[in-house]
Amino acid sequence: MAFKPYRPKPPGNRPPGSRPGGPRPFNRGPRAPEHNINSFIKANEVRLVGDNLDEISTVAGQTVEPGIYTTSKLQKWAEEMGLDVVEISPNADPPVVRIVDYNKFLYQKKKREKELKANTTKVELKEIRFGPETGDHDFDFKVRHAKNFLTEGNKVKAYVQFRGRAIVFKDRGELLLLRFLKELEEYGTAEQLPRMEGKRMNVILTPKKTAPKKKEGE
Repeated sequence: MAFKPYRPKPPGNRPPGSRPGGPRPFNRGPRAPEHNINSFIKANEVRLVGDNLDEISTVAGQTVEPGIYTTSKLQKWAEEMGLDVVEISPNADPPVVRIVDYNKFLYQKKKREKELKANTTKVELKEIRFGPETGDHDFDFKVRHAKNFLTEGNKVKAYVQFRGRAIVFKDRGELLLLRFLKELEEYGTAEQLPRMEGKRMNVILTPKKTAPKKKEGE
C-alpha cells in the first residue's frame, strides 16, 4: 500500500446558504493531526529514535544515531526524505520523535489497536447459586459448569442463599463453598475466603492462566 507524507488539510467550507445560519463566520485553519508532527512540534530540541537511522544518515550526509537534535534539523531531513517528524512521547524531556511516513504510522497504529481489541476477551462474572442443603449430584453439576466458565476466562461468583431460619446453617454453607474451592483449585483462585453479605455467603474465583483445557463432554 502506497502512502504519501501527511499534510494537514483545511476543513471543507460549505457555500453560503448551504447550512442553517449561513456560511461559517471564520476559517478555523488547518486541522491539527492526532499527534504533534512537523511544524506542530513546539520543542526546539527532541530525542530521535527509530529503526531507519541508516536511511536518515544517507540523506543527512552524516552518521545519525539515537540522540538529541534540533527540531528544525530533523524537519529538514524529513522533508528531503518525503517523510514526517512525529512526536511519539510528548511528555518526555525532551520529547521523543521518529522520522516516518505519518499516514503509514497511523495506519499501523490503528491496525495494532484493532488486532488488540479482537484478541481481548471480555471477562464476565458468572454466578452459581447453592442452598445450604445442596446434594452431591447438584453440587457436581454446578462444579462442572464452574470449570467451563473458568476455562473460558470468566470469573465465577458462587454463593449460598440462606432463607428464613436457614441462616442457622451458616457453617454448612461455609463448608460447601470451601469444598467448591477445593474442587476448582486447578481452574481458579479465590479472591477471598467465603464471607457473609446479608443473607448470602459468597466467594469469587478468578481463572488461572494455566487452567486445564476443557475436556470433551464437560
